[in-house]
Amino acid sequence: MGSFLKRGSSGRVDFISPFPCPFNYGSVEELLGLEGDLLDAVVLGPRLPRGTRVAVKAFGAIGLTDRGMYDDKLICSHRPLSRRQRLMVVTFFRLYAKCKWVLNLLRGQAGRNACEGWGDALSAIARARPFDKASWKGPAARF
Repeated sequence: MGSFLKRGSSGRVDFISPFPCPFNYGSVEELLGLEGDLLDAVVLGPRLPRGTRVAVKAFGAIGLTDRGMYDDKLICSHRPLSRRQRLMVVTFFRLYAKCKWVLNLLRGQAGRNACEGWGDALSAIARARPFDKASWKGPAARF
């Protein structure tokens, strides 16, 4: 939360955002998303120190397409989300998708970028696959 740096699963900086992330952004360490990287998780609430592990409920998911690859982001909180919070999350990821489109254009990387909107957390989890740390060689796509 509040960082301009977007880090990948390895901890390496993937890119510097033009605006700070208004949410705690991390991942579920036991699951891989469809793009081959750890399943992303956003945790609403107060800022958490980098590396903090929490157990929270996933109340929904945002679908994001980046360079034509679909990627779920679980939206988690200690309590159910208000309508305003859901709107804030969707608005953030719509802007995020547009910024990623510009970044991908500058990097010469083709493919559709879009926020696909709000979805069901259980469906997002069902699309993920178990993470096998021993055989994982990092995300299939470079970010």
